[in-house]
Amino acid sequence: MDKWKRMEEELKALRQQQLYREIKVIESPQRAHVRYRNRDMLMLASNSYLDLCGEERVKAYAARALAEYGTGSGGSRLTTGTNIYHIQLEEALARFKGREATVVFNTGFAANSGVIPCLCRAGDVIYSDELNHASIIDGCRQSGAETVVYRHNDMEDLERKIQERPGRQGMIVSDGVFSMDGDIVDLPKLLELADAYGLLSMIDEAHATGVIGATGRGCEEYFHLEGRTDILMGTLSKAVGAEGGYVCGSRTLTEYLKNKARSYIFSTSLSPAAMAAAKRALELIEEEPWRVEKLQENICLFCHCLREHGVEAESETAIIPVRIGEEGMAVKVSERLMEQGFFIPAIRYPTVKRGEAMLRAALMATHTKEELSAAAAAIAEAIDYCRDC
Repeated sequence: MDKWKRMEEELKALRQQQLYREIKVIESPQRAHVRYRNRDMLMLASNSYLDLCGEERVKAYAARALAEYGTGSGGSRLTTGTNIYHIQLEEALARFKGREATVVFNTGFAANSGVIPCLCRAGDVIYSDELNHASIIDGCRQSGAETVVYRHNDMEDLERKIQERPGRQGMIVSDGVFSMDGDIVDLPKLLELADAYGLLSMIDEAHATGVIGATGRGCEEYFHLEGRTDILMGTLSKAVGAEGGYVCGSRTLTEYLKNKARSYIFSTSLSPAAMAAAKRALELIEEEPWRVEKLQENICLFCHCLREHGVEAESETAIIPVRIGEEGMAVKVSERLMEQGFFIPAIRYPTVKRGEAMLRAALMATHTKEELSAAAAAIAEAIDYCRDC
C-alpha cells in the first residue's frame, strides 16, 4: 500500500479544481507597499489595517522588551510565562474595551477554540452564525454542546431556533465584522435576544477593533452599546499589528478562563516583545485618532471608485469583497493584478462556498487616494480582460 497516494491524489484534485494554494513569500515588512518576488507591490490584502506592523515606535518598544526580557517566555501563563508586559497589555486592553479585565491568548484561533468549550458543555446550546470564522466553528465542535447554525445575520431565524429549544443554557456567538464579506453583525438585536432568553453573548471583534466605531473600539462603539456584550474576543494580529488573541469581560469571566480554558493553560505564552509591541500599538491607536479616521475615509473612497468603474462594492469596514464567482476566473484576475503590481489574492473554497470565489480587498489607513483610485481601475480592467480572454 502506498501510504502517500491519498494525499497525492487529493493535491492533484485541488490543482484541477483551481483550489490549490501556494505560499506567497513577502520580502519586506507588512506595509502599504511590500516587496514580492523582488518587485514593489501595493498591498491590498493585509489585515494590518492601521499599518502598525512596521511602525518605528512600535518596533523600538518591542526591541526594548526583547533586550530586557529575551526572546521567549519560558513557560505557560500559570507557571513561569507571565511577565510585566503581559499584565500591562491586559490592563490596557480592558481599559480600551471598557471592561473589568482581559485575558490574552496566543492567537485569536486559540481564544475562540479555548473559550467556547470552556463556557459551554454537553446539554447546552450554541447558536452560531453560518458565516462565522473557522475558529468559532472548531470551538463549537469541541464543546460537546448542541450547535445550532442560524442564517447569516438573520435575527428572526435566530429567535425562531432559540424558541424551539426553550429553557436551555448556552451562548449566541458571532463575528463582529465578518472576515470575508466585511459586513457587520446586527448587534442590537443579537444582544436583545441573548438577554431575553438568558444566553451568553459572544462577539469576535478580530476585524472590528481599530476599524469601526468613532475611535476604533469596535462593534459596541459603532452601535453605541458600550458594555453590553458578555464576552468580547479579538486579536492583536490585525489592526493592532502584533500577535495574539484576547478576551475581555467581567472579572468572573476572566478568572474562570484562566482556571478552565485549555488553550490558555497548556500553551507556552507569547514572547515579551510581542506583548510590548501590542501594548505600544494600542497606545498609538488612542493617541493618533487620524489612523482610524483615515481608514474609514479610504473605505468610502475605494467603494466609490470601484462603483465608478462598474464594480459592485459596498462596505463600512476595511474588507471589501469583489465577487467573481468561478474559481479559475478569480485566479486569473488575481494573477493579472499581481502582474500589474497589485497584491490581492483570490479567495476560494473552502474559505467561501464553491462558485463564490472573490477578491478580498483589505485597506490600510496609509493607502493614498491616488493608489486606491488606480487599484479600483485596475480591478475593473482585470475583470473585463479575464472575462473576454
